[in-house]
Amino acid sequence: MTVQHFTPAGMLQPTPYHHVAVGTGTRHVHVSGQIARQADGTPVAPGDLTGQVAQALRNTSVGLTGAGASLADVLRLTFYVTGWSPEKIADFTAGVESVADEIGLRLPMPPASLIGVEYLFEPDVLVEVEATALLD
Repeated sequence: MTVQHFTPAGMLQPTPYHHVAVGTGTRHVHVSGQIARQADGTPVAPGDLTGQVAQALRNTSVGLTGAGASLADVLRLTFYVTGWSPEKIADFTAGVESVADEIGLRLPMPPASLIGVEYLFEPDVLVEVEATALLD
């Protein structure tokens, strides 16, 4: 297996992601920030963080597939969320969980960071997802 995810004893548990990923492959795949847009640019789930997280992850999966990778090959995910506050975690998590089976995202997720930002691509964009994967 190219990527192994785990959380060593002594690290905060439980979390919705693993703390560590070890990769042994040589081909890197970087998927740029994906947002809740269809391929033609049509916005998906305006004003709905849950729906936007799900669509941004779907788009990330499409990018990985195009490179011959899958979410199982992901070393790290980075989420940028506008106007972040801890009260939004339930909506964020619901978005992840609603699409996980559909796109093959194992839970807990690979190592991930959630970064609050003031503004993204356009005013209606609530979340952006970046992925780094490793293949043999």
